Amino acid sequence: MERGNTIQCRNFHVTLISASDLEDVRDLFEMKVYASVSFNEEPKTEKKTPKDKHGKTNPAWNHRMVYTIAEAGTLRYGIMLVIKLYCKRKFLPDIYIGQVQKPIKELFETAHPKGGSAETTMPLRKGSGVSQGELRFSYTFGEKIIVKKHSKWKTHVNTGANLLVNFALAFTGLLTTPIEVSIFHQKDDVIA
Repeated sequence: MERGNTIQCRNFHVTLISASDLEDVRDLFEMKVYASVSFNEEPKTEKKTPKDKHGKTNPAWNHRMVYTIAEAGTLRYGIMLVIKLYCKRKFLPDIYIGQVQKPIKELFETAHPKGGSAETTMPLRKGSGVSQGELRFSYTFGEKIIVKKHSKWKTHVNTGANLLVNFALAFTGLLTTPIEVSIFHQKDDVIA
């Protein structure tokens, strides 16, 4: 429920535990696998685990990520949790291994009767078929909280600052990867 400048939300914790029996996508060298988590594949919601350096086709992370989700997002279809696995490479693009997708509504309906937490293992998919391997993760929905919406002008100022700083660093040759600048601290972006 939204009222003025506030919105009802829940903190959503997702812990990427491990993957098993992945396809070995490397001809040379060992696999170093990481996971990318997002909602509806929106880049601004993407968070990544560190790469696993030892598990090869059976990586383990035990890496927790925290999001804030609008309460309405737990009650209707439309928000999809997307977890993609990649094999890290040094000088070439990372290799896509496969992914799992699950609507937040279904995750909430499974976890809510169990006190808000659950753990699941899902097969990886690649394209329209099943890929080799499976992913294990746990998740928790916190109690309802009231979150103040960010004002639009602060969001625009942060976006402008990011563009300006990244352009200046790229122009001088000091930038190899984009950086995030925040003039106004935004505690959490709410996933609608």
